[in-house]
Amino acid sequence: MVKKVALVLGGGGSAGHAWTIGVIAGLAEAGIDMTEAADLVVGTSSGATAAAQVRSGIPPAELLASVLSPPAPSVGQNRPPPPAPPMATVFERVRAIGAAAISAADLQRAMGAFGLESDATLGPAAADQRRAMVAARLPRQQWPARPMIVAAVNAHTGELAAFDRNSGVDLVDAVTAGTALPGVVPTHNINGTRYINGGVRSAENADLASGYANVVVLSPFGERTGTLPAGQFEGIRRSPEWGTDLASQVEALRKQGSRVVVITPDADSRTAMGTDQMDPATRVPAARAGFAQGKQEATRITFL
Repeated sequence: MVKKVALVLGGGGSAGHAWTIGVIAGLAEAGIDMTEAADLVVGTSSGATAAAQVRSGIPPAELLASVLSPPAPSVGQNRPPPPAPPMATVFERVRAIGAAAISAADLQRAMGAFGLESDATLGPAAADQRRAMVAARLPRQQWPARPMIVAAVNAHTGELAAFDRNSGVDLVDAVTAGTALPGVVPTHNINGTRYINGGVRSAENADLASGYANVVVLSPFGERTGTLPAGQFEGIRRSPEWGTDLASQVEALRKQGSRVVVITPDADSRTAMGTDQMDPATRVPAARAGFAQGKQEATRITFL
């Protein structure tokens, strides 16, 4: 293998994003700067936003400081936000889709159909507002020179879309598509095709790091679905027989010869992150806990 180091950033809502940035800053504090060491960064769901930040050229300590700072005023704050469905209703639908699915492809198509169905309720104005909100979160709105992949799912077919700088898709559109949570926000239209959150396929999509000798996976909820509210998105049904769960993807990478280090929240981080991954109030405690954990985890990354 000539490709050396891949960094895989999994999904996890507000809490997971903050924890991820905290871990990256903690690793850097301990001498492992993944923003420099990673030859590839893969981002899924909230990890797509984190990937764009990691590839922005901003030092890890500054990325952490931005998470710990008070949030900037939201884009379009003078306009009322579009109505959002109750999360309990969304989770109930996700549970039903997961229970009925007979394969990963079946689940992905059904989740895409759910997203397309929800577009009529959410309305077209919500799509424009959301793209502007995503753009405001990105330190740079152009693809980085160094390799980065944003995972999304084609809402019409359920197929994986792995966007990179050669896809002919703006970075803002790729991240907007890759973070579009079915039933909560609109699907994202790119050249006539609509996309949903890449976490529908896999919370990490670690298989996109195939071919890299060393893989570091930061998975906010990879081994934690049991403590999340039933049906919560990153806890969507995963089946080992489908190969979409993290353990299966890690096993496949190792069989190919990759050394894989998986970092998931420790006990202190789990406490700080709580059980509502979408709650913005979790960001500061999750980031601080992630920073402390990152400093401890550095000893596991022995190939740098």
